[in-house]
Amino acid sequence: MGFFSKILDKLGFDAGASKVEAMLRTPPPSAGTAGAPVRAVDVVAQLEKKAAANAQKLNWRTSIVDLLKLLDIDSSLNARKELATELGCPANLMGDSAQMNMWLHKTVMAKLAANGGNVPKELLN
Repeated sequence: MGFFSKILDKLGFDAGASKVEAMLRTPPPSAGTAGAPVRAVDVVAQLEKKAAANAQKLNWRTSIVDLLKLLDIDSSLNARKELATELGCPANLMGDSAQMNMWLHKTVMAKLAANGGNVPKELLN
């Protein structure tokens, strides 16, 4: 099971092992277009529900570390590097954890949106 599939699983996406590879290749939706997901997932509602039940005040809207913590997934630097590699992070960002983290958060949100996740536009920029 790849790292991104753990995120999909925690959010309730229907992403069997064979689907994850295709989901990773799905480009983010362009303005005004949307794919035809098998089942839409309200990403914000899922995360808000988890945040309300969590004693920690996690800023999942901007922080990949907090997003992973909220999903109860390893958020260590090594884990984030594994996720970045899986998602195709540019090599020049891999050596700068702050830049990599910003890229990761944006990319994870875009991949969720591209695969049926209801993600508001402000979380995709």
